[in-house]
Amino acid sequence: MTEPTSTAAAPEAPPDRGTLRRPSEAVVPLGVVAAVVVAIVLVYAVGDRATDLVTQSVVTGLLLGGVYALVSVGLTLIFGVLGIVNFAQGAMLTMAMYLVYEMTSSGGLPVYVAMLLAVPIMFVFGVVVQVALLNKLTLSGSHEGPLLVTLGLSLLIINVLLMIFGGRPLRVPGSVDGSLEIFGAVASYERLIAFAGALLVAAALLLFLRRTSFGMSIRAVAANAEGASLVGVDVRRIYALTFGIGAACVAVAGGLMAPFLSLTPTVGEQFTILAFVIVVLGGLGSVTGALLGGLIIGLVQTVGALYFPGTGSLILVFAVFVLVLFFRPQGIIGAAS
Repeated sequence: MTEPTSTAAAPEAPPDRGTLRRPSEAVVPLGVVAAVVVAIVLVYAVGDRATDLVTQSVVTGLLLGGVYALVSVGLTLIFGVLGIVNFAQGAMLTMAMYLVYEMTSSGGLPVYVAMLLAVPIMFVFGVVVQVALLNKLTLSGSHEGPLLVTLGLSLLIINVLLMIFGGRPLRVPGSVDGSLEIFGAVASYERLIAFAGALLVAAALLLFLRRTSFGMSIRAVAANAEGASLVGVDVRRIYALTFGIGAACVAVAGGLMAPFLSLTPTVGEQFTILAFVIVVLGGLGSVTGALLGGLIIGLVQTVGALYFPGTGSLILVFAVFVLVLFFRPQGIIGAAS
């Protein structure tokens, strides 16, 4: 009698989650770029605002959009790999800014040194959150669970910060004074550093995803988590480290913005909403799309404020968002389904 052949059961693989696209596959539609350029030209040509005022708004919008993009890159990376809409992104940004504030005010460190120290702290925080709170839900394929957990985490962070620091606005002392004139517009060195830092980090992240073996593992899990698991990729580890990278991105963004923002426990909430808009506008899971979307939203917000002051510029942001999705439901960068 022959013994029955036994086959080892394949490990249970997580469901496919993300839609992270390779940077090499991201193609910017020329129509979108042309539309932005035409809109700016029209503001100069037929708008009833002074040319130097429009130039100042354009420069400020581009500088602000770069930082918006960095916040959104972390969010789109988490969504692209884990399939999680992280409602705690803005609260984590605020947490990073308060870390920078503590290290500059109590420790006497320069703001950008404090930012570099905040990055590994937020990375570890992100890894712990994923491992302790989200991994089981993510691997089970739950959609509602991670939403509720990240929303609860956001409320927890905000209220803890409120208990510790109170609601009084705080200022992070800057390390660089002065400004630079660009085509007649004035840009502070702090905003220029924030813009350059955001582009540098976004470019480094693209190279990391494209050129390193770990980046290839992240893309593999995003494309097919089950297949990646079967060829030996530790999906749990990829999920945890990816969430940590997303948290590290907001740490950089928080440190770069801290010198020119008024700090309150709820300051990050506005960035949560804008980051969601930018991620969907750029194309879900596209790092390049998040970068381009951030620049567009920054321009719309600052130039739009010339004609719609106050909250009116945000209404214009959402109007542009709806208009783009009407013509390109997949976002600026994304393949039509």
